[in-house]
Amino acid sequence: MARAAIYLFRNDLRLHDNECYNLANRLADYVIPVYCFDPTHFQPTWHFKFNKTEKFRAKFLIESVEDLRLKLRERASDLIICKDQPHRVIKDLISKCEAGKIPVSAVVYQKEVTYEEVNVEDKIKDLCSGNNIKVHELWGSTLYNLQDLPFKVRQVPDTYTNFRKDVEGRSRVRPVCQEPDTIRPLPPSTTVELKSQELPTLPDLGLKDLIENDRRTAFPYKGGESAGLARLHSYLWGTNAVATYKETRNGLLGTEYSTKFSPWLAHGCLSPRMIFREIKKYEKEVVSNKSTYWVIFELIWRDYFKFVCLKYGDRVFYRTGIMGKDHDWSQDMKKFRLWAEGRTGVPFVDANMRELKETGWMSNRGRQNVASYLIKDMGLDWRLGAEWFEAYLLDHDVCSNYGNWNYAAGIGNDPRENRKFNMIKQGMDYDPDGDYVRTWVKELARIPGGKVHVPWTLSPRELEAWGVSLGETYPNPVVVAPEWGRHTQKSNKKPAYRDSNAKGGKGSGPKNQQRGIDFYFKSDKQGGPGGNRGGGPG
Repeated sequence: MARAAIYLFRNDLRLHDNECYNLANRLADYVIPVYCFDPTHFQPTWHFKFNKTEKFRAKFLIESVEDLRLKLRERASDLIICKDQPHRVIKDLISKCEAGKIPVSAVVYQKEVTYEEVNVEDKIKDLCSGNNIKVHELWGSTLYNLQDLPFKVRQVPDTYTNFRKDVEGRSRVRPVCQEPDTIRPLPPSTTVELKSQELPTLPDLGLKDLIENDRRTAFPYKGGESAGLARLHSYLWGTNAVATYKETRNGLLGTEYSTKFSPWLAHGCLSPRMIFREIKKYEKEVVSNKSTYWVIFELIWRDYFKFVCLKYGDRVFYRTGIMGKDHDWSQDMKKFRLWAEGRTGVPFVDANMRELKETGWMSNRGRQNVASYLIKDMGLDWRLGAEWFEAYLLDHDVCSNYGNWNYAAGIGNDPRENRKFNMIKQGMDYDPDGDYVRTWVKELARIPGGKVHVPWTLSPRELEAWGVSLGETYPNPVVVAPEWGRHTQKSNKKPAYRDSNAKGGKGSGPKNQQRGIDFYFKSDKQGGPGGNRGGGPG
């Protein structure tokens, strides 16, 4: 009797380097690829009831699923799209296949590690155990496979440096797996009635429609495997930007200051092993330097947070974090809204928060600073920031996001728990001419140079000349930290890095300064017991 396998796509929306796809095609005579727009992904966040998935990431997701469906159709298959919880969809498919005399013998999916995702898996396993159906969980989201780690999960080091040295020295990156030689079709429609729903629109998901991208965005790209592979090729082989990545990655404006791989990595449209393979090929054929290695260095950071979450489980979501430390944080929602809407009165913070809200993107440098400001200057609960990032970031990855907010709050993998960023120094260092602030904080667009970072220090005559009225056209700062004072008179500097592809203004960010790693947010200097902190190439 012919058999069918169901392959549930999750955060692995690609066909290249996809072991689940390969396995499903080996297990049965027919393969049913499925993607579920799970309603729970569009419900409010756990504590503060923000939209769990805002319109930018939802649009990227829809584009990614559409691209996956097209690729499957090119291979004489298709993608069954449903707007329901996975276990309910799989139960219905099992019944239809049974009625068509092509029973389901296997369900395949990529293994995840955090609470909500594991709950989905448990429901599927409960369903399949009652129907004598084999469940195959495969590890596929990291550069290093779980089975190849040189230690057990409970022994995952509590510092990145030790983790990186161990996996680089004692493990290996598996080769990219090729697509299967034989692509199994869907069960014949004359036998099994399979109905796919239409791709949802943003309003279908309860979100406001997004007509077009903001012209200022640093991420003007579409979702999907095709766009992700095109970006990988362009960044390496087209522009050779990867060869100077370590020097430019702390930029703020434009497309080329960093890889921008992270949204495709988060949705599984790009495989980290594919990036690794292409980097190694580039190093062999063009140049091997600190910049090319730094992309790999950050992929390992992304792995690290995944394995930390596997080790500590739900603790990453607790107020006290993985280290069980509590602080007297406030949940003042009025103050939080000032941060979230970019109205704190601190231009560097406000510019970053407005960019996030208008585009779904924020640079690594911005993420470090706004997190520090929320927690260390405003004294707010770190989970407010984590859930806001979860809602808005195009590249939200649960392990990297919550792991990094644990770190920023001093309750995660960081020996230097009292780290605090100086907003004025950071603004002067990374946006010395104020181009980035003026791009996003239009109220201050007429203030020249680095003075735009400290409008509260300007004279009434200067403010009037530049069309600014503090407390009216632009807010007074919510907090002025005492350590800012020694930087408020810092002379303007010319930025050393200009991104010719910048939209909405000149590129910004100094060259040859070590200030952290792209993607989420991490240490201000390399070194120390914990090294740098990241979550993948951003």
